[in-house]
Amino acid sequence: MNDITIRRPIQWASAAVTNTGAVRAINEDAIFSKPDIALWAVADGMGGHEAGDVASTMIVKALDMITPQTQLGDFIAEIENAINDVNRRLLEYAHSQHEGRLIGSTVAILFIIEHTGVCLWAGDSRLYRYRNSELKQMTIDHSHVSELLRDGLISAEEAENHPEANVITRAVGTYEQLQLDVDIFDVRVGDSFLLCSDGLYNAVPLDRISQCLLSDSVTGATDCLIETALENSAADNVSVVLVKGSLSSIAD
Repeated sequence: MNDITIRRPIQWASAAVTNTGAVRAINEDAIFSKPDIALWAVADGMGGHEAGDVASTMIVKALDMITPQTQLGDFIAEIENAINDVNRRLLEYAHSQHEGRLIGSTVAILFIIEHTGVCLWAGDSRLYRYRNSELKQMTIDHSHVSELLRDGLISAEEAENHPEANVITRAVGTYEQLQLDVDIFDVRVGDSFLLCSDGLYNAVPLDRISQCLLSDSVTGATDCLIETALENSAADNVSVVLVKGSLSSIAD
């Protein structure tokens, strides 16, 4: 690929799907897709009916108010401010309406400006990149098991079936001070980015996720992921947002 091709604008196609899964009666996940400003997200609510779904919905509604930014730093700051405001409002809502019980949501957010991508996240909703037939996890889970694994206290095999696998150490609405992790990376023609809740990767092996992403259609790929999760009796809500880049038809 020559330098002119690399610098040409990238056109991003996307698809977003959420499903209650094979066991749950209520969907506490929420998805967000606004391709006109290249902004996407997945949020996984916690707290039960009329609580977890409130948290995830508040996040996507806040993101829907985001205005396009041409400067990377301005875009990051606007998103951080929006999610921090949701964090504050969730704490107030939990105190006034639910006797202070935990009401929160994980979130993974992706936005793209030209040839640069940015992910902001809290919790164990994830962003994966599929490039050159390799699936790479771009986020690091904010979970108890992830911390044990990072510190070398358990093995990868032990992490897969750990009894505290669902213990989250960071989420929107859980602490007065919210810290969103931020990662900035390059994006290329042919890249696919997958945002998902834990309901997907806990039900679908990574090699099968990769197989689904081989589809030429983003809609076909998201359908494949959801269908596979349901076939595998997904025990949680399943949400996927897939973004795939191709060369823009706009001439140089």
